[in-house]
Amino acid sequence: MSRWVPCKRILFVRRLRGFGFDGPFSGSRHQFMLRENHRLALPSNEEYSVPQLRMMIREVEKIIERRITLDEWSRL
Repeated sequence: MSRWVPCKRILFVRRLRGFGFDGPFSGSRHQFMLRENHRLALPSNEEYSVPQLRMMIREVEKIIERRITLDEWSRL
């Protein structure tokens, strides 16, 4: 069985584009990505730890209004 692993920032951005997000765009403190009228801030870390990744994925799930499984995340 697979498990969540840390994710590079560039890979995270690519996967978000697979969910219909645009960007990243420059903001005042953080870059951000947009999907419709929702805005997701991107921390500037080069790699996201598993807890940080899961926290951001939960935020993405609220924006897209559905769950993201580990298999779906890995396929993107």
